[in-house]
Amino acid sequence: MLMNAPATFIQSYIDDLNDALNQLKPGAALTRIQAAWLGTCLTGILLMNSVCWAKFERASLGDCKVAALSWVFRKASIPWDWLLRVSVVLILKRYGITEGVLAFDESDRARSKSTKRIYKVHKQKHKGSGGYVNGQTIVLLLLVTSSITVPVGFFFYMPDPALKQWDKEDKRLKKSGIAKKDRPIKPERDSAYPTKTEIALGLLKEFKVAHSLIKIVTTQRTLKIRETEPKRSDDF
Repeated sequence: MLMNAPATFIQSYIDDLNDALNQLKPGAALTRIQAAWLGTCLTGILLMNSVCWAKFERASLGDCKVAALSWVFRKASIPWDWLLRVSVVLILKRYGITEGVLAFDESDRARSKSTKRIYKVHKQKHKGSGGYVNGQTIVLLLLVTSSITVPVGFFFYMPDPALKQWDKEDKRLKKSGIAKKDRPIKPERDSAYPTKTEIALGLLKEFKVAHSLIKIVTTQRTLKIRETEPKRSDDF
């Protein structure tokens, strides 16, 4: 199947998205080029089951170039946070959802052993091989309703590198018989690397502001613990 134009329902979604953006945040609507780019990407994801500029270019028979698709993604002033917020609003409105249960979950996404350029990438245990790979950990906030379950927020978690290094060295010194008073003091956590508890609270606050009309029946902590740094009382 060739990707010559956005699917009809995708184009309808983008039109509704722009109308909602204008209502919630005047001036945040997508430009004509941004809307066309988003339509192309969504159609490409639908057809290719992948987010890959090269596949999108081949599916369009070269009409959509890798460089152009990548440039818009990296450089265009697209209001990403507002796109997610408005998309959720549209979904909830379409399904007539007025209440639900909030639940947390997390997903480890393995990338490769060598990559260091991907956002918040860090060493993770690889279940298949028993070794390690570089990957990302995404904390998700889900709204569970009687009809659908929809992700309403997310944040990338990464263990604090300084704390991780301190823990490794502390264990080595402890094993060598060095007394605690003679070992380096645990460093303060860098605010750039919030705990999963802090992330969860932040996602809850954002949901409350963005979707104040949704009645929350209860909130479940369903986040599965897979620690990648020293276990702390303030982390999941």
